[in-house]
Amino acid sequence: MSEAHALKPSPARWLVVIVPYVWLSLFFLAPFLIILKISLSDTAIAMPPYVPVFQGFGAIGDFISQLDIENYVFLTDDPLYIDAYLSSLRIAVISTLLLLLVGYPMALCMARASAGIRPTLVMLVILPFWTSFLIRVYAWIGILKPEGLLTLLLQTLGIYGPDDQVQIFRTETAVFIGIVYSYLPFMVLPLYAALEKLDGTLLEAASDLGCPPWKAFWKITFPLSLPGVIAGSMICFIPITGEFVIPDLLGGAETLMIGKTLWTEFFGNRDWPLASAVAVILLLVLVVPIMIFQNQQQKAEGK
Repeated sequence: MSEAHALKPSPARWLVVIVPYVWLSLFFLAPFLIILKISLSDTAIAMPPYVPVFQGFGAIGDFISQLDIENYVFLTDDPLYIDAYLSSLRIAVISTLLLLLVGYPMALCMARASAGIRPTLVMLVILPFWTSFLIRVYAWIGILKPEGLLTLLLQTLGIYGPDDQVQIFRTETAVFIGIVYSYLPFMVLPLYAALEKLDGTLLEAASDLGCPPWKAFWKITFPLSLPGVIAGSMICFIPITGEFVIPDLLGGAETLMIGKTLWTEFFGNRDWPLASAVAVILLLVLVVPIMIFQNQQQKAEGK
């Protein structure tokens, strides 16, 4: 067999490379282009409720001249949408930090448990996925509402009086509770995967050299687990930013998030072009920083 023939990629290798790109093209790029086209359209009382400003691509000059960006201009003029974006990012950042504070000790304990019990601990983490996400959120309504289980528990323990009630439901605190509960497995599992690979002899060597446990954690354990921290934070932060169900069911009228705004524009106001513009901006707000971060990571690894 010649060397050139041996280096020639086989059809199977090409198939492995092509399949992910075909998947992304069909289920990410194509829907995004459809939403982008709708966002450049005008609202209409019809079905579908928009009038395309261009049909096909045709000549480049005609295509560009027909583009309508008034929906994007409106988003910059109305403070409601800017506040919704900023509020969503704020809630997503705080929720991700809370998830990290809760999930890291759990993942660390799982990684340091005996090898025989680790599969059971992993199963307990993913066990909530066996129940519908919507049912689990509705369960928190029964717990957090003023006459719910939490109030009953505190009254039984004597912490609250017979007429006192917990006023958490329909507040931002309830939203944080629901988000942390729902997304905790997505934070714990990447952290556990990173911490499980940690070489224990490094900690033993640090202890032999007189390094206290807390310092060994910050100097050895945490830096080596950063890939898991970054992966878990990304996996949680991105969907939390566009979260709709939890703010709608547990949050009040003052809980402003872009997911609720997007739903209102699509199904309440039936303004599909404006809603599509909101979705496009949300995607860019999330994807562009991630692409920049990945590019910087690749450059750092190349050095």
